[in-house]
Amino acid sequence: MNNLLAFPMILPVVVGVLLIFVRNYPTIQRLASVVTAGVVLIISGFVLSDIQQNGIQTLHYGGWTAPFGITFVADSFAMLLVATASFISMICILYASFIKDGNREHYYLYTFMLLLLAGVNGSFMTGDLFNLFVCFEVMLLASYALMTLGGEKRQLREGLTYVLVNILSSWLFLLGIAYVYGTLGTLNFAHLSERIAEVGQPPLLTVIGILFLVVFSIKSGLVLYFWLPGSYSAVPTAVSAMFAALLTKVGVYALFRTFTLLFYHEPQVTHTLITWMAIATLIGGSVGALAYKDIRQIAAYNVIIAIGFILAGLAANTTAGIEGAIYYLVHDIAVKGLLFLLVGTIIYLTGQHALNKVSGLMTTYPLLGWIFFITVLSLGGIPPLSGFPGKFLIGQGAVSAGEYVLVFAAFASSLAVVYSLLRIFINMFFGEITIQKANQKPLSKRLMIPCMILGVFTVGLGLGMEGISPYVSSAAEVLMNPEIYIEGVLTND
Repeated sequence: MNNLLAFPMILPVVVGVLLIFVRNYPTIQRLASVVTAGVVLIISGFVLSDIQQNGIQTLHYGGWTAPFGITFVADSFAMLLVATASFISMICILYASFIKDGNREHYYLYTFMLLLLAGVNGSFMTGDLFNLFVCFEVMLLASYALMTLGGEKRQLREGLTYVLVNILSSWLFLLGIAYVYGTLGTLNFAHLSERIAEVGQPPLLTVIGILFLVVFSIKSGLVLYFWLPGSYSAVPTAVSAMFAALLTKVGVYALFRTFTLLFYHEPQVTHTLITWMAIATLIGGSVGALAYKDIRQIAAYNVIIAIGFILAGLAANTTAGIEGAIYYLVHDIAVKGLLFLLVGTIIYLTGQHALNKVSGLMTTYPLLGWIFFITVLSLGGIPPLSGFPGKFLIGQGAVSAGEYVLVFAAFASSLAVVYSLLRIFINMFFGEITIQKANQKPLSKRLMIPCMILGVFTVGLGLGMEGISPYVSSAAEVLMNPEIYIEGVLTND
């Protein structure tokens, strides 16, 4: 069973490399990529089910057990995110295969999408800080290629900012790793947790924790999100959906793992900082979503709002808050991907990205319109869709922690989400038809399949909350009780 833990990272890398040799056969590339992401999804679901029965699973490369070797760890939190990431990657690859962008396909589009998935899954499953850095870099290198693939002027301009920001954050990450190793003599998460608990997190370690807070905030778009709106709106639809769904969530995962497993002994410092950073992110994201008329920018600022909302659960530092954040993470990975697919489809059909330039789309494309409306309701947290459980539990957790300003900011941002997206829906889908029938592009039924799947997902996840509840509770239990993770890693052969 433990050998299966290698597949979520290794399989996309192997297939991605093999696809280089069939660059002239796009059909093979498309089919192999979709199947690979689907196989990883099935494997991760199987591992997740086994964890519920047998506890945390570990894989020690080369036979060196923790904390001395390279260890991959599968707990409910990691595998929930691996399964969701694999699912949304499969949908984005499917969308790309229906678009059939021959130029980008010829230059290894699917190879880089699979390498991105490998880096994301490796980041979720790695058991030590250095290999978290390595997996981050695998993910980022793939994203650099995807950011510039096609060579459009806007891509290159936004890609330069994106690369420079991530190089800076990676340098700070390495600096933090050096300080941790120099201070504690280990990089394994479980071993670090033990060592920090032994010394009680003195001021030096708290400062190192704040350094990691800065690093992962840059990567997740928490407060330091200036690079995100332009970068995510400059790439093709399938790639932007994959970016919006996954890239910032890896930074969020790292924040949760770091400040529940390692630096949790001085919450009056670290978690207070996270609280105010989450509030600032919610406010900044809301202002951006309401200020712009470019639907790409509105969608990008909604990504930022979601980051602040998820981190509100970590800031609350209660079981309900953590459970809510996990629910919302799973929801947001899928539904934010759906939002970007829908926005990209609208631009593809109309050639416009300003919400006041097009109207009357509901008459011509009713299915697209109603899926967009479901997406608005889901991201707004309207029951019984998938956004509701997470928002409710995060609010409950923040109230029980006495974080009333955080609660107000979080739910005010929900109104900003609904209003900003309803502006798109009302302005572009209703009113007088502005595109003449002769100029209307046909909407391929195949192009709607990925959107329909994700639309069904958000409804099913909301109605089937009880089905995912045991996995979320198990994940929250591990995050709130570091000794479970430590025992699972250091005593699991």
